[in-house]
Amino acid sequence: MITHPAYLVEPWCLRETELNLEVLPQSESVFALANGHIGWRGNLDEGEPHGLPGSYLNGVHELRPLPYAEAGYGYPESGQTVIDVTNGKVIRLLVDDEPFDLRYGRLVHHERLLDFRAGVLRRTAEWTSPSGRTVRVRSTRLISFTQRAVAAICYEVEAVDDETRIVLQSELVANEQLPKAVGDPRVAAVLESPLVPEEHGADGGALRLMHRTVRSGLRVATAAVHAVDGPDETRTYAQSSENLARFTVTSTLRPGERLRLEKTVAYGWSGVRSLPAMHDQVDAALAGATSTGWQGLCDEQRAYLDDFWDRADVEVDGDAEIQQAVRFALFHVLQAGARAESRAIAAKGLTGPGYDGHSFWDTETFVLPVLTGTVPHAAAQPLRWRHATLPAALNRARTLGLEGAAFPWRSINGDECSAYWPAGTAAFHVNADIADAVVRYLAATGDETFEREVGLELLVHTARLWRSLGHHDHQGQFHIDGVTGPDEYSAIADDNVYTNLMAQQNLRAAADVAERHPDLAAVLEVDDEETAAWRDAAERMTLPYNASLGVHEQSADFTSHQQWDFAGTRPDQYPLMLHFPYFDIYRKQVIKQADLVLAMYLRGDAFTDEQKARNFAYYDPLTVRDSSLSSCVQAVMAAEVGHLRLAYDYLGEAAMMDLSDLESNTRDGVHIASLAGTWIALVAGFGGMRHCDDTVSFAPKLPEQLGRLAFTVQVLRCRLRVEITTENVTYSLAEGDALEVDHYAERLTVTRKHAVVRKVPAAPGRPEPGQPAGRRPAHRGWVATRVEGDRMG
Repeated sequence: MITHPAYLVEPWCLRETELNLEVLPQSESVFALANGHIGWRGNLDEGEPHGLPGSYLNGVHELRPLPYAEAGYGYPESGQTVIDVTNGKVIRLLVDDEPFDLRYGRLVHHERLLDFRAGVLRRTAEWTSPSGRTVRVRSTRLISFTQRAVAAICYEVEAVDDETRIVLQSELVANEQLPKAVGDPRVAAVLESPLVPEEHGADGGALRLMHRTVRSGLRVATAAVHAVDGPDETRTYAQSSENLARFTVTSTLRPGERLRLEKTVAYGWSGVRSLPAMHDQVDAALAGATSTGWQGLCDEQRAYLDDFWDRADVEVDGDAEIQQAVRFALFHVLQAGARAESRAIAAKGLTGPGYDGHSFWDTETFVLPVLTGTVPHAAAQPLRWRHATLPAALNRARTLGLEGAAFPWRSINGDECSAYWPAGTAAFHVNADIADAVVRYLAATGDETFEREVGLELLVHTARLWRSLGHHDHQGQFHIDGVTGPDEYSAIADDNVYTNLMAQQNLRAAADVAERHPDLAAVLEVDDEETAAWRDAAERMTLPYNASLGVHEQSADFTSHQQWDFAGTRPDQYPLMLHFPYFDIYRKQVIKQADLVLAMYLRGDAFTDEQKARNFAYYDPLTVRDSSLSSCVQAVMAAEVGHLRLAYDYLGEAAMMDLSDLESNTRDGVHIASLAGTWIALVAGFGGMRHCDDTVSFAPKLPEQLGRLAFTVQVLRCRLRVEITTENVTYSLAEGDALEVDHYAERLTVTRKHAVVRKVPAAPGRPEPGQPAGRRPAHRGWVATRVEGDRMG
């Protein structure tokens, strides 16, 4: 956790006003730029010092053998690891032959600013070299949302007090040295020099490097062009080798004179395209970007984000940290998915190598709802990726002796690559999470083309898995046994309520879509008998319930297990999985992350209000939040059942996950799902938004610390604005003709001309549940008094 001041609290940017090498890796993650296709960590322009250099292309990975102490049937044979591709960020500066290295000389001033509205990373520095020459450096970096393959940098150096010789070295660097990988040496072998050179070139201001990977067979092309503005005596030359292409600029600056370098970089990759084709692809991308120009790229970026914020902004009055954090979150979620275009969204996005660059069920359950509500076209793309990986999922199901598709728990290319089967293979709920994302996307957009091309096939094949995996008992009840739900501390359980409820929805949705499109269903050999079997399994789905306690079982007999010794667990023994054997964890009542509580959020229609309150009161004291996915869900349900103070604290934990490095792993990349959870906690928690079938409903309520919450969501080609105060809520349309919404139980019709205002009822008064010893979220009462310009840490 960051325990000293790090970033200023401002509404539309993240600003760092001093360079602290202790948190440099974390800053590289939070200052990362991406567009869903390209990702650049927020490394310093000069390349060093750095915590972890990183340049990523969505989907570019290398294969590696998976470690097993004992082999077993059906175990995945190959793992996948995201690799650091050619680095186009580097612009080295030499001042009278001395490298501009902030570890030496005297750093007079250093500031970095991530601008959420302009979509750029700005940096200013003033530095005096060991020999006494002072220069000012200004740089602006962007990765284009409008030109997917393009990134660009404007780098400017100014002499301050003496005539100074300046050398700039703008580079493309492949196979750059990385920190030593800890753990499996085979992973280190994959990460060390993963790119095999194929072609290099330097011509005038143009640079090019072409590489391929050995095992995964992917070709990566990188090219750059430069524009220079400086004194008349400025000279340039270029050179290249297998892993380095360099454009060098030399000049002598008098005090007040500036040397400006504009660098445009293009990336491309493919597993099938030839070397000449990739060569032409990046050249074409550069031609388009050069035609647009640096200022044109900046203007396009700003226009794109103006439109995004008009559709997606969340306004929070009363907590400056949360206001900044939710915009930071939305910006990073957009960066993860805006131009993913039939690729996955990884758990860390394109901000770092955490979790090996894998995509999990987090994407469908946490990230896609945010994209669906703000930029729906971006939400469709990861689902199109899932659809493209159906052949692998069908093969995986057959390997496991099942029908339908078994989607991977973690993957980059669609193949399962989890070596730990109780949390991987057994976590079949990923199938239902994908189906849920399909259902929610269709409900929010009415996209019939997507339904016919993608949705139907995904729903049918996921439904077939449930019918194959589950069984009817002698009384006709349907059971799904031996699975792992979201709570990975309760593996291989029978009738996990979350899994069963999400499977139930999946089965019903598949039957509905097959009946809407009988022609396409016939191609998949879906008949009336199969849809009837799906509906019967859904109708008879088992939901374990403990009548004596008056709560649902997280899974069969869960409440009969011994409770974990929370009082005897030290704070430094969390997360439990790193300090206790799984055998001990699995047989106790202890919950890693929201499971049944997540079911109550996503399938709230399956529970009464009283059941939700009693379930939350039982399960919240057992949940240790050893996953960043949990706090936002607990915030949502705490708000729904009336614990607004607690919901506000859980919101704070989700929102500050990376800005305060709460899990001490932000250095490996930001937590995209937890960032998405900030929006979920505000919109679904305090806004009370639910979208079930064709009904969009709201049950707004605010904690006393917040004076106002306003947000905009996209629903069926309408842009709905919701503004909540402690007393009233106003529903208005910024786009679209009319939209029906429910305010609590009242049906309202909102039009462009007719906003609707309703009272916000008081939250029910209930005793607040306890939390595991030492695991209560931090109180946020003091934050409301902080003002813009304060620091966070």
